[in-house]
Amino acid sequence: MKKELISVIVPCYNEAEALHYFFEELDRVIFDMPEYDFEAIYVDDGSKDATLEILRSRASVDKKTRYVSFSRNFGKEAGMLAGLRSAKGDYAVIMDADLQDPPSLLPQMMSILKEKKVDSVATRRGNRKGEPPIRSFFAKCFYGIVNKISKVKLVPGARDYRLMSRRMVDAVLSLCEYNRFSKGIFEWVGFKTEWISYQNIERVAGKTKWSFWGLFKYSLECIVAFSTAPLAISSLCGFMMFIVSIIGALAIVIRKIIDSSSAVGGWASTICVILFVGGLQLLCIGVLGQYLSKTYMETKRRPDYIIAETEKDEDN
Repeated sequence: MKKELISVIVPCYNEAEALHYFFEELDRVIFDMPEYDFEAIYVDDGSKDATLEILRSRASVDKKTRYVSFSRNFGKEAGMLAGLRSAKGDYAVIMDADLQDPPSLLPQMMSILKEKKVDSVATRRGNRKGEPPIRSFFAKCFYGIVNKISKVKLVPGARDYRLMSRRMVDAVLSLCEYNRFSKGIFEWVGFKTEWISYQNIERVAGKTKWSFWGLFKYSLECIVAFSTAPLAISSLCGFMMFIVSIIGALAIVIRKIIDSSSAVGGWASTICVILFVGGLQLLCIGVLGQYLSKTYMETKRRPDYIIAETEKDEDN
């Protein structure tokens, strides 16, 4: 009887220091799951270190290893998408190379998927130990905001580490949008999902590629991709300011009628109001600009990534 195939997708960006540790851990997991066949698909996202050379060497001695190398850095979302498109398995699992997504959880995830007959087993961090407090605070704020303004509900602490059935993978790939936020896409396509929690794990080697600014921009991707609430809020703010201005104008006219000798003062407060309204207008224009820029990028129809090399090129 033919064994079911599990595709392990590993986006990599400057992970030369961590890859050897990851290979050892993944090999251990594969050895412990002899009832399945495996393929490991590493996506080199334009790394500037020795990541690609290590992947070439690994693929030359391990036929279960495949790799895709981008022409430049396109981002983790592109890396995950390329891995899913390359996956041939009956199941696909996405995990990071830094071992913050422990491969040792894979047998448990596979068991849950089979026993509970779900299409996805996803992971979340039970805590944020080792993370800067300011980042934890803003992460909590992000999940709170996005779950209030979007129909897609994100689980706080959710990781990209997720095991999916073939039909869920196909559903995810059927969404051809350029601006991708995979955590939201996984929830949007639906299908039954079981969640498991684990304690936060530090990187085994190397440095994180996510800066505070990078995470902030990534959060905006989610909000713009899965909610139009900011547009409604900016429209509401504009309407409220219009009403306030009408009330203010009427108050000045009535005051002048009652006491024609009174002078209209308050230049300082007037300037403050002008600055406030001007700032609000710029904020609303900025919100509109975010949606317009995403629409602009979608209409260009540029590819999500460009492949420079795969393991098949090495074979030739």
